[in-house]
Amino acid sequence: MRTLENSVLSTMMRTPLTLSHLLERAGKIFPTSEIVTRMPDRSLHRYTYADFYRRSRALAEALQKAGMQPGDRVATLSWNTSAHLEAYFGIPVAGGVLHTLNLRLHPTDIAYIINHAEDRFLIVDDVLIKLYEAIKDHINVEKVIVVPLTGKPVPEGLTSYEDFLATATGDFSYPDLPEDTALGMCYTSGTTGKPKGVLYSHRSMILHSLGSALPDALNLGQSDVLTPVVPMFHVMAWGLPFTGIMVGCKIAMPGPHLDAVNLLDLYESEQVSKTAGVPTIWMGVLQALQKEPTRWTKLLPMEMVVGGAAAPEAMIRAYDTFNLKVVHAWGMTEMSPLGTVSRIKQNLAGSDPDILYALRACQGMPMPMVEVRAMNEHGEVPWDGHTMGELEVRGPWVAQSYFKQESERDKWSADGWFRTGDVVTISSEGYVKITDRTKDLIKSGGEWISSLDLENLLMGHPAVREAAVIAVTHPRWDERPLAAIVLKEGASVTTEELRAYLEPKVAKFWIPDAFVFVDEIPRTSTGKFLKMQLRDKFKDWNWE
Repeated sequence: MRTLENSVLSTMMRTPLTLSHLLERAGKIFPTSEIVTRMPDRSLHRYTYADFYRRSRALAEALQKAGMQPGDRVATLSWNTSAHLEAYFGIPVAGGVLHTLNLRLHPTDIAYIINHAEDRFLIVDDVLIKLYEAIKDHINVEKVIVVPLTGKPVPEGLTSYEDFLATATGDFSYPDLPEDTALGMCYTSGTTGKPKGVLYSHRSMILHSLGSALPDALNLGQSDVLTPVVPMFHVMAWGLPFTGIMVGCKIAMPGPHLDAVNLLDLYESEQVSKTAGVPTIWMGVLQALQKEPTRWTKLLPMEMVVGGAAAPEAMIRAYDTFNLKVVHAWGMTEMSPLGTVSRIKQNLAGSDPDILYALRACQGMPMPMVEVRAMNEHGEVPWDGHTMGELEVRGPWVAQSYFKQESERDKWSADGWFRTGDVVTISSEGYVKITDRTKDLIKSGGEWISSLDLENLLMGHPAVREAAVIAVTHPRWDERPLAAIVLKEGASVTTEELRAYLEPKVAKFWIPDAFVFVDEIPRTSTGKFLKMQLRDKFKDWNWE
């Protein structure tokens, strides 16, 4: 049989997929597009893509002059601002690795991450200097660059970001980078064990950006106005800064002001059409809208992408009354992060409204180029919407290892799939629904109970603001569910009323045997319920 060389079969150029293409596109094609930042004093800073292009290249040149070598890590301790966006591009196009630090972690964890990543440079907002001072004696970075957001003098011994940019002459030229060169780095939030680092390549992020912009994904285009509320230290703000710059849309950054009133003000003044954040943010915005119900009339019919944790169906329904559409997405640090998006397929559009809401509340269909499967002890489970298994994924923007963590190789299967730790069902239509994390499933009398489903149902009760359900050891049933409830302001409800509310919705054995009312539910730095603390608090619960 005759064989042909691959070169005979293709006539395409082998142009590397690197971030320099997106930066050049921004400066040449969209120079007048605007970038807006809410500053610490709540004023709005405005400039254009042309300014962003010039300053990003200046940062790249300044870093090279300061001795940055290809592969060196440059950390950022910053909010969502135009300066942070410059770092998103200026660092990687110069050959460096952008390392976004989670400023909500404990200083001990931040110091560990900096040292583990071997960061050489650190860029920090001046409003976060106290956080830097808490870690400075425990890290070994060569140069600290301070972004003067407030205009206050930069502390002695540190370098002003503006002075640093001024060292550039404007003759920067892009290094010749292979597309598999590392572009950025994020660490997991470390809810179990030490945080783990994931390195993203230029190729993976370009492909992720192209996939994200698709109409059935995040549907982002040049005519949109984008506000990434998700912090830029959380999985690269879900890739949205790269995607937004790629399509040339206006970007409105919230800075350090993530409260509902400031966000609504920004949405109104900038006429935002696309935004993204975690459920806790959207629940706060929803409460603000309910207190001032005419305010939504000043907003565009905005799409609000929710990720990081499951969005209660009740919240999705409530936003529809304000002509604001919640779009459920799912991903992980290890996935750059976008894995699935819940859009309604054309053949399902005429279904009963309750069915459509249930679909919108699930994690959705896999992105193009992302493969999914669910596995249990018998192998791959059928796509029947009922059989549960651990979700595994693979694709061109899915990590194949952790940074300097060979001991974590068991997170990947022998045939190369990443084990997510999420327990899911997959429907015949391809919709993925997370039923729980493997560590959060409740096994009672040999039967599985989904804590996530119970939480979403409980948060549909008009008196409940938040609910977290955990497994507590039981002398007869092995484990039973306990629900921690946070009530809405001024609301009241009894445990008997909550049980009665759940009875027609779930099997009897699913209904929690105990309800506790708490002021707040502990959370991770990225807004997820920190059930480990709840399990520890209630581990000795008396069932008598």
